[in-house]
Amino acid sequence: MHRRDPQLVEDGFQRLRAIAGDHVDRLIAEFRQEPDHDTRCRLLELIAEARSERAFDLLASQLETGDEALRDCAARGLRLLDTDAARALLTNAPAPRP
Repeated sequence: MHRRDPQLVEDGFQRLRAIAGDHVDRLIAEFRQEPDHDTRCRLLELIAEARSERAFDLLASQLETGDEALRDCAARGLRLLDTDAARALLTNAPAPRP
């Protein structure tokens, strides 16, 4: 995901999307240590696509961030997760910070 060629980045992302559910713990670990904003957004998107309850805490924490891109992706991930806890969190989520 750290390539200069946007097409290579997209191709890699699509390959990872297909197997994200099998590697959600590693994706979460990578997200937590990744300094690059764009890569963090892509990792969070993959984590959301995995639809794993193991990602709930991370998605919940990003829902409260001031970063709109991460917050939106976290909300999407919680909607995809579609558990009682995820729905309750989305219902009670604070309004986005400016």
